[in-house]
Amino acid sequence: MTEPLPDFPYHPDPVATGVIVPSRAACVCCGRERGYVYRGPVYADEELGARLCPWCIADGSAAERYDVHFTGGTSLGDDVPREVFTAVDQRTPGFVAWQEPTWYFHCGDGAAFLGPAGSAELAAHPEALRMLRAGMADEGRPSERIEALLGSLDKDGDATAYLFRCRVCATHLAYVDFS
Repeated sequence: MTEPLPDFPYHPDPVATGVIVPSRAACVCCGRERGYVYRGPVYADEELGARLCPWCIADGSAAERYDVHFTGGTSLGDDVPREVFTAVDQRTPGFVAWQEPTWYFHCGDGAAFLGPAGSAELAAHPEALRMLRAGMADEGRPSERIEALLGSLDKDGDATAYLFRCRVCATHLAYVDFS
């Protein structure tokens, strides 16, 4: 019988986002077959893809043993304590994006990654849409191109948004990435 997965406050459902998958493989860190492995991004000197269990990520033993990181770029504010960044970077499953993933921080804490989102999913989160529109306008994109891009977003497609929720104020945040 498989034990319950560890809690990941900054990535609440890594099975749904596809980075933790059922597997009979033994974890390279603890040596145990626990029923799941991590298939998300791994930044380490050693090749560890699909060889770490969620428990070794959650307790920090994978990061300690292999100096591994699970997030790529970040939007880190000055108000984020180092412990929060470390928890996200070294004890939270990352996510797969078209380019290098960016993790959001908001209200002095790491935001919870909810998953890829298309225009249909973003419709329920107007604050995330406002954020995307403002970011693209700041890049100099004309409003008609912004709306066309937002309308073309597909959670399983070539143009995708990545949706987060602030753990403090519950604001939804997002960024767009495409191949």
